[in-house]
Amino acid sequence: MIGISSGRRIPSASALLCAGLLTCAVSASAQTSHLRVPYSTDTLPNGLILVVHEDHSTPIVTVSTLRRVGSADEKPGRTGFAHLYEHLMFMGSEHAPYPMFDRLLEAAGANNNAYTTEDRTVYYEWGPATALPLMLWLEADRTGWFLPTMDSVKVDLQRDVVKNERRQSYENQPYGLANETILRMLYPPQHPYHWPVIGSMADLTAASLEDVKDFFRRYYAPDNTTMVVAGDVKSDSVRRLVHGWFERIPRGPSISRPTLPGFSLQHDTTATLEDRVQLPRLYYTWHTVRRGQQDDAPLRILAYILTGAKNGRLTQPMVYERQIASDVSAIPDHKRLDGNFTIQATARPGKALPELQVFVDSELTRLAQTGPTERELQQAKNATEASFLSRLETVSGKAEQMNQYLYYTGEADYFQKDLDRYLAVTAGDVQRVARQYLQRPKVILSVVPEGKRNLAAERRMQP
Repeated sequence: MIGISSGRRIPSASALLCAGLLTCAVSASAQTSHLRVPYSTDTLPNGLILVVHEDHSTPIVTVSTLRRVGSADEKPGRTGFAHLYEHLMFMGSEHAPYPMFDRLLEAAGANNNAYTTEDRTVYYEWGPATALPLMLWLEADRTGWFLPTMDSVKVDLQRDVVKNERRQSYENQPYGLANETILRMLYPPQHPYHWPVIGSMADLTAASLEDVKDFFRRYYAPDNTTMVVAGDVKSDSVRRLVHGWFERIPRGPSISRPTLPGFSLQHDTTATLEDRVQLPRLYYTWHTVRRGQQDDAPLRILAYILTGAKNGRLTQPMVYERQIASDVSAIPDHKRLDGNFTIQATARPGKALPELQVFVDSELTRLAQTGPTERELQQAKNATEASFLSRLETVSGKAEQMNQYLYYTGEADYFQKDLDRYLAVTAGDVQRVARQYLQRPKVILSVVPEGKRNLAAERRMQP
């Protein structure tokens, strides 16, 4: 961890880490370096957006394919489709039937994976540069020739896999239902963030084969897709391959995104879950701002000041000094449509959640009234910068970040602009967001051992 020492200023992480992985140019500003990830971009006639970043430092390549669809594009009663497709897309296509996708890549020394969020679904392959034609061919085949192979047997198989994943990660996981409960309390029923990414058991059961096919036709078209190819490649060669295999795939229907209902929390909202756990856990969650808005950077710096290090405002006294909590974390989550900020603390044996509440409430009030110290602020900014740059040490890290930037900002090389937002945060900014967001009404959730509701948090008066 990079911090600040008494009487001596530590160099910024960019000055220490700006080496061969990025282009570093000296600027005239206070910054000693400028991060630049050069790229070329191309849009196919069918709307697919291609970004190519050449990095010849090692003979490897990554293909990141982002579909602009997540659980927020679903509807009440029809949830879980985006995540279900994360599984279905590995079940084979017309010219690469199951299990050829995995076997061909493994034979070429390459790997693949995928993930789904509220906002997007991303598929990626990585491996030796010689495997790039295979990677692109497989992606093209499951984009253009997937539906002819889709049948009820495949849907039922992956539906059961997802249901089992839900059982393992939600129903049978300690504290596993907390996030789903918080979302229901935080967002009204018609809001697209009201349900979890994995969806509900009832909706997964009700999904028909035609429902699943309609979802693919709407959201898996080329004009709803961006692809980043990064690594030991030549831009012209990549463009020829992508045009050759993807151009014949037609555009999809126009997409209407969900509208957001107006909402706000008028007062603290509390709930208690009894679970098969040993220790009670406290959750505070507030509405904040969506990704890319002005205040998301100071909120992330605030989260680090609270719990990002052992000497954090909440971590040091609660975990190490008073020993009233076994762990505590502050989690900012900024998405395309909205954001939230969660403080989560697990009590030590023999401790009840009201004791944790008293300390968290008083510390948040103190931070809102006086702000952070310069030492706290500099430590948080240095650590944030180091973490930011560490993600760019691999070709895969750059490809993933470029695809996210393109989706959220429209600019694939947004690295320096993004970093500058964090480096520009002041103590006044942190104090302001602590006061503006974390002193407002919130969701308070207690997860307690079965039969021990007396350990739950209390609904307290607003400061």
